[in-house]
Amino acid sequence: MDLTQYIASIENYPKEGITFRDISPLMASGKAYSYAIREIVQYACDKDIDMIVGPEARGFIIGCPVAVELGIGFAPVRKPGKLPREVISASYEKEYGLDTLTMHADAIKPGQRVLIVDDLLATGGTVKATIDLVEKLGGIVAGCAFLIELDGLNGRQAIGDYDCKVLMHFPG
Repeated sequence: MDLTQYIASIENYPKEGITFRDISPLMASGKAYSYAIREIVQYACDKDIDMIVGPEARGFIIGCPVAVELGIGFAPVRKPGKLPREVISASYEKEYGLDTLTMHADAIKPGQRVLIVDDLLATGGTVKATIDLVEKLGGIVAGCAFLIELDGLNGRQAIGDYDCKVLMHFPG
């Protein structure tokens, strides 16, 4: 299935010179959404995954149905102040400064095999910080899965040798 036909491209959003890749049309199509989730589930089955981890907010949209299909748990990664219990944090550089992500301190048990799931791989900052959080807790990042990779933004370089599954590519 050609999932690219279910991605809307919005020019100059959220700012001039950026093309936003909107996954809402994909989610609105039960057929396309289901297909994308099944592709990631198949990838996860080959990796003996114990837990899905997804950064807010679109990582929840993709990661939760994958976790349900696999019959395993889901651990959210959120901005500071959004999780109610003890958290760990990791910071990463954005275009204009630092950003921070948090995860519950008990979300991952040492040795658990984790698949990180998100909608988009661009510069890799979010996924690299998520990898750092998982590894701080003793988890093993068995792979990363994305609906979209923006080519030319060097996201793969940021995350190094971790295995990745990408369903679609767009120019960055």
